[in-house]
Amino acid sequence: MKRNSRYKIVVIVFAITSVLGCETTELDLTQDPNALSSDQASVDFFLNSIQEDFVRQLEGDADSDANDNWVSGGATNGDGFNVHGLELTRITAMTNGNSQNYQATYQDSDFTDEWTNAYTGILQDIRLMTPLAEEAGQTRHLGIAQFIEAYLMVSMVDFFGDVPYTEAFQGDQGVLNPKADSGASIYEACLALLDQAIVNFTNSTSSEPSFDAYYGNDYTKWVKAANTLKMRIYLQRRLVDSNAQASFNAIVSSGNYITSPDEDFEYNWPGTNASNPDTRHPRYGLNYGPAGVGDFQSNWFMNLLRTSNDPRLRYYFYRQTDAVPGQEIPPNQQTIRCSTQTPPQHYVDGGFTFCSLPDGLWGRDHGQNDGRDPDAFFVTAWGVYPVGGRFDDDRFEGVTLVTGGSGAGITPILTDAWTDFMIGEMAMASGDVAAAKAALISGITKSIAKVQSFGPLDTDADLSFAPTETQVTQFIDNISSEWDSASTNGKWDIFGEQFFTAVYGNGVEAYNFYRRTGYPTTLQPNRSPSPGIFVRSMYYPSNVTNTNSNINQKPDQTQPVFWDTNASAPVAN
Repeated sequence: MKRNSRYKIVVIVFAITSVLGCETTELDLTQDPNALSSDQASVDFFLNSIQEDFVRQLEGDADSDANDNWVSGGATNGDGFNVHGLELTRITAMTNGNSQNYQATYQDSDFTDEWTNAYTGILQDIRLMTPLAEEAGQTRHLGIAQFIEAYLMVSMVDFFGDVPYTEAFQGDQGVLNPKADSGASIYEACLALLDQAIVNFTNSTSSEPSFDAYYGNDYTKWVKAANTLKMRIYLQRRLVDSNAQASFNAIVSSGNYITSPDEDFEYNWPGTNASNPDTRHPRYGLNYGPAGVGDFQSNWFMNLLRTSNDPRLRYYFYRQTDAVPGQEIPPNQQTIRCSTQTPPQHYVDGGFTFCSLPDGLWGRDHGQNDGRDPDAFFVTAWGVYPVGGRFDDDRFEGVTLVTGGSGAGITPILTDAWTDFMIGEMAMASGDVAAAKAALISGITKSIAKVQSFGPLDTDADLSFAPTETQVTQFIDNISSEWDSASTNGKWDIFGEQFFTAVYGNGVEAYNFYRRTGYPTTLQPNRSPSPGIFVRSMYYPSNVTNTNSNINQKPDQTQPVFWDTNASAPVAN
C-alpha cells in the first residue's frame, strides 16, 4: 500500500489548498480558489482540489472547512455517499429519528451537499482545468480528471438515476435549466471518458502533476484502475446489457486491471492533524474525541462477524466495554432503553438478534430510532481498519483524541479483493458456480490480508490478539464448506455477506450490489414491521427541483435506476 511515505506530502498539500487557496505567482494566495477564473488558477491547483473533493463525495466533510463545498458546514454524521449506502445495507446502523420509515429517512434536503460538491465543486473545477491542461499538454492531469469524472457521474446515476450532464455548465450558451440525461447514456459516456483517460495515461506529456493522491504518478496503475472501473460499469449494467459479460471478460483476459494490493485505488488520510485542515479520516474525526463515539455500528453486521469467527472482527470494531446491558449485565433503560423491551414479533419469527449483543459489542438495530442515550463511551467504535482507529485487544478503554492510528486510515474505492468479487458475481450470474467459488475465496483471502496489515497502525495495540494463520485458514475453510452445502440462493447469500464484509467502509459498492442482486436475504429487517418500500434511488435535492424547471421531483424513492430491472426491491426490508 505504501502508505507512510505519502503522509507528509498530503499534509503539505492539504495545508496549501485549504489555507493558501491557489498556486499562482501573480495573485494574492489568500483569495478564495473557487472564485478564481480559469486564466488565473494553475492546473496543479485545480487537480489538487478535484482529488480532495472527490473523496469528500464519498466520505463527506467533517472539518467544516469554509473552502469546501458543503452547504451544511460538514458538521453532521450524515454526509457522503458512503454513509447512506452503509446504513441501507445494515453495515452500519440506520438510526435517525425517521429511520422506521424509508421514505421519511432520506429526504430531498439530505443530498444538497453531495449534489453541490459534485457539480459546483468537482465538475466545475474539471471544466475550468481542462482547457488549461489541453493548452499546456498536461495529459496526465487530464487523465486523472477524466477518471474521477467517470467514477463521479456513474455514482450520481447510481444514487439519483437520470441527472444533468451534457447541458451542465452551459449557462454561457443560454442553458440555465440543464436537462437530465438518461442514466444509460451517462454510463456510455463514462466508458468513452475512461478510454480517453487511458490514452492520456500512456501518451506523452509536458509535465506530471505536482501531487497525485492516489498513485504517486504511477500511470501503469492508473491504467489498471481505469480498466477496473470499466469492469465495474459492465458489471453494474449486466441486467440491461447483453454484451456486458463479454466486455467484462475481455478486460479480465487482458490481465490489465487491479490484481494486487499495491494497485488498490484508495485515498490515504494522513491522520494526526485535527484542524486547519482536518486531515484525519472523517469517521475517525467524528468518533474519536471528547464527545465519544458519534456513530452506531450495526448489530446485524457485528453479529455476522462474531458468530462466524471472522478474522477481521478486531480490526473493524473497537469495544469500549466488555459487557452490554441485557447480555452480561442486567438491562439498563438509561444506557440501552430497549434492553428492557421485548423484540417485535417479526424479529422473533425471523430469529433476528434484537437490541444488544454479547462480548461488549454494543451497537444498534436497523431502524432503531431511540434517540441518543448516554452511551457515547460505551458503544462500539470504528476500529483500526479502515478509519485508522484502535485495534481491539481487550483493553476496553474509552475513545480519546490521537489514539489508535490517529485517523491515518483509508477510503477504499477499488481494490484487488473487490475485483475478485466482481469476477465471482459475473461467474455466478452466468451459472459457473465453480469459478464463482474460486473468486469468492480469493477475494476473502485478499481482504483479510489487507485488513490485518492495518494492525501496526495502532502502535499501542497488543497484536498477540490478532488472529493466527490457523484461525484465518479455518474461517476460509468454513466458508468453503458452507458454500458447497448451500442451495443456489444460499450461495448468493454467502457471496453477498462476504462481499459486504470485504467492502466495509464503502457504502457505494454495497448499496449497488444489494439492489443489483437482491442478496443477501439474511439482513436484519427494520425495527418497524411496515417501514415502506426499500429506497431504490434517492430524491433529487429540493434546491435543484425548486430552481431547475427541467428537473421534476420523483413521486417517491421506489423508482429504480436504469440498470435495476428487478421486478421488486430487495426483500430484506
